Amino acid sequence: MALYHFHVDQIKRSAGQSAIAAAAYRAGEKLYSEYYGETNDFTRKGGVLHAEILLPPNAPAEYADRQTLWNAVEKVEKNKKAQLAYSFDIALQNELTQEENTALARRFVQEHFVSKGMIADLAVHEPDKENGIPNLHFHVMTTMRHLNPDGTWGNKQRREYALDENGERIRDEKGDYVFNAVHIADWHEPETLEHWREAWCRMVNDEFERKGLDVRIDHRSYEAQGIEQIPTVHEGPLVQQMEKRGIRTQKGDLNRWIKATNRLIATIKKKLKSLVEWIAAVKEELAKAKEPDLADLLIRYHDMRNAGAWSNKAKIGNLKKFVDAFHFLKENQIFTVEELERQTHELSAAVDALVAQSKASTSRIKQLDNMITFAEHIHRIQPVIDAMNGIHWKGRREKFRADHQDEIDLYYTSQRILKEGDIVSVDVGAYIGGFHGDCAGTYPCGKISDEAARLIAVTEQSFWEGMKFARFGYRVSDISHAVQKYVEENGFSVVRDYVGHGVGANLHESPEVPNYGKPGHGPRLAPGMTLAVEPMVNQGDWRVKVMKDGWTVRTADGSLAAHYENSILITKGEPEILTQVGDLRL
Repeated sequence: MALYHFHVDQIKRSAGQSAIAAAAYRAGEKLYSEYYGETNDFTRKGGVLHAEILLPPNAPAEYADRQTLWNAVEKVEKNKKAQLAYSFDIALQNELTQEENTALARRFVQEHFVSKGMIADLAVHEPDKENGIPNLHFHVMTTMRHLNPDGTWGNKQRREYALDENGERIRDEKGDYVFNAVHIADWHEPETLEHWREAWCRMVNDEFERKGLDVRIDHRSYEAQGIEQIPTVHEGPLVQQMEKRGIRTQKGDLNRWIKATNRLIATIKKKLKSLVEWIAAVKEELAKAKEPDLADLLIRYHDMRNAGAWSNKAKIGNLKKFVDAFHFLKENQIFTVEELERQTHELSAAVDALVAQSKASTSRIKQLDNMITFAEHIHRIQPVIDAMNGIHWKGRREKFRADHQDEIDLYYTSQRILKEGDIVSVDVGAYIGGFHGDCAGTYPCGKISDEAARLIAVTEQSFWEGMKFARFGYRVSDISHAVQKYVEENGFSVVRDYVGHGVGANLHESPEVPNYGKPGHGPRLAPGMTLAVEPMVNQGDWRVKVMKDGWTVRTADGSLAAHYENSILITKGEPEILTQVGDLRL
């Protein structure tokens, strides 16, 4: 059975991934990562039938060494959230030999990746069984930067400046040139991916035709092909291993349901097609002023078909269709043409409902895939968390945290999954032209409770109540008092352990701007002062507690909390809001 699977993804640091680790796994080798300072050993993994690196002509010869190549890629990418490589997972064909499949994979990679300037790391894996079918496949990791003629790494993007009617560069209101960042190569475009998918199908189908095999693959979706069938989801090795051991999985259950549903759809569609054709043919042939009896129509249609039959085999086939139609009508208590037409409409509606249900299940699978990724992050980073929790000296603990901040943030982020009814505070900072900006807002996840919505609204409005006093001549505590007064009048409380602040050349500057206190205290507001005013409001008691990770802060009583913040400029008149992007009030 010809197989089509062509999946592409990115290996990126923002997802906690390593190019060295990915390459070691795919090749079944032991590789050392200079970036992370750790060894990735997959020599016991097995299942790797072939592995090689394909270089374009201008690539340094040393990049033929897998460890050298991917350490060079890790080194050139400086950003903590950098995209490191493309990762392709492509199905090979059981109708071809291993040698033919490997040659086909190599030719595809050479023609469509390497010839365009990519370095490609190719690995052919022995087949697992997915849905009872061996799925021989190959993996490809490719570089995302092109190589300069001298073999050095080029840029991923270039600036394309906006020009006026005279061909001169246009400046924005700040005096900076206006430009768009465009990809240097077309590797990153959706059209290119579609071209790769189509090219792979064409290459495989040409090989099938050369060998005289009556099978083909198609890169298009079932819908685009006009096939009324629900595609199964890719299970992957982990799910397959669990299913082999008798452990039922959600992906396995979904695929079993999809297969049963497809069989049901096929049966229903077959009956619908046969019956609809029968109705149309009989009505056309035997149209009368009075609608004929359904039993008479069935008999007459059978006789009409037999009249044109040229063999006993054809007559037997007509008889089988007649019996099948008769039993269907009897089982469903259909005695008139009107009842038959009504049944066909109901069956069509049932098929549409099954298709809609499958789409919802597929969406759930995407959620499950994300949960698996989060679980992998937690498992990988857990030793770091354990090591940090084992440090009792505050100074050493803080240094350890600073050295592993990205991993620790990813660990706790992966543990938290948003759900319907949650509210989420998003705190954003920016550094542009030597100055900082700071703002925050709280947003609902889907449908939330009335009380949660009121908490968000009161939190934001408390900021605007404070703004009434953010004027020349007032004092900082006048803003604080206005915020506290409005919040408490509405039955909520303000957090006292965390406060607003000055903002400018540094993110946090003097003076502090509490969200509570008596009026008439603190520095007097003067034109030119920039402050970050950020009410933090609890649904219950104002007290908060810091969790064991030293980072996460929660309300002491477990109630909801909301946060709203803008950076403001004190003027001689109304305060100027520097960071407001829209009305967030509910």
